[in-house]
Amino acid sequence: MAVRAVRGAVQLERDEAGHMDEQVGALLTAIIERNALTADDLISIWFTATPDLHSDFPAAAARKLGIVDVPLICAQELDIEGAMPRVVRVLAHIESERSRADIAHVYLGAAAALRKDIAQ
Repeated sequence: MAVRAVRGAVQLERDEAGHMDEQVGALLTAIIERNALTADDLISIWFTATPDLHSDFPAAAARKLGIVDVPLICAQELDIEGAMPRVVRVLAHIESERSRADIAHVYLGAAAALRKDIAQ
């Protein structure tokens, strides 16, 4: 079994904890479903949030989904002028039989504009 990395992102409409939980939860669920993963396939997950998000830790959404024994960490994204606001990004390390080319990276809603090169 190979170690692979899965990327994803979602743009929030507003900086509210409940909204963050909902949107990050949807992002994680899509990553898990589109890559046919189970909780045992998850090695670790990195979350970054743009500096304009303060309401909660994105990793809290993972815990609410039942991802409780996987190491999680949150960090702040670089504050780049002109960057898309209110974005949470995910980098999940997984174990998978899929090739790198077959990994489904997930960019939801407006965040799809961040990676136009990845078919959704």
